[in-house]
Amino acid sequence: MAHRRRVARAAVSTAAATVCLALATPAWASSTIQINPDHKDETAGEFSTEDCADPRFADRPADHDGWHFVLPGGKASGSFETLTLTFETGTGQVTVTVPDADDAYPDALYPAENRLMHAYLFTPAGWTLLDGSAVITGTASKFNLSHTCAGTAPSQSPSPTPSPSVSESPEPSASPSESASPSESPSPSESESPSESDSPSTPPTASPSASTGGGGGEGGLPLTGVATTSIALGGLALIGGGALLMLRRRRDNVTFTS
Repeated sequence: MAHRRRVARAAVSTAAATVCLALATPAWASSTIQINPDHKDETAGEFSTEDCADPRFADRPADHDGWHFVLPGGKASGSFETLTLTFETGTGQVTVTVPDADDAYPDALYPAENRLMHAYLFTPAGWTLLDGSAVITGTASKFNLSHTCAGTAPSQSPSPTPSPSVSESPEPSASPSESASPSESPSPSESESPSESDSPSTPPTASPSASTGGGGGEGGLPLTGVATTSIALGGLALIGGGALLMLRRRRDNVTFTS
């Protein structure tokens, strides 16, 4: 009889446990939901709800954006287990998991109303939230980007282009000395008109030129232009002098006898 009582009690306990598990299972089943579509393609600086007064952003580096995600609804919405968020960095896409203590992006889950309904993440300033999903324990259909706090990206000053080295100014080349103005060529002296002489001058006799070596021939060098000109001028002088002399004699009625 006692044995039957123990079996009955065990059966009741097993049934009760089964009922409890059946009732608890829907509350603890994990599901994956997506981020609110209206909160995609957002930057922290352009999101409509920006609240840097949130005390959870107190430890945010100045060059990082702060992101706060929330699981809306009541207790039935459950809790966050993990979030997977995809960002555009400007040089490519990065996927971040929350929570993850091994990556370079600080994050944390915070409880409220006895469930983990808040998620925080810090990323380098300027990233764009492209998409997100979350694994939760409840029945929520989506999660929201609650508010942000924009950081200030460090200004990347362009690397200074090397200024062209100032080349030493070449030593001023000595200005070309002023070329001496050609000395005025002496104007050819006016040839003096042959002076009137009372008696005609005796024409100079040409000295015999030295004979070229060898035999005693008298052949001399031919007269060149200079000698010819001198002789011609001398002849003209004689002719002119003679003409003047004749005119003077005639005027004085002087006759010459041979």
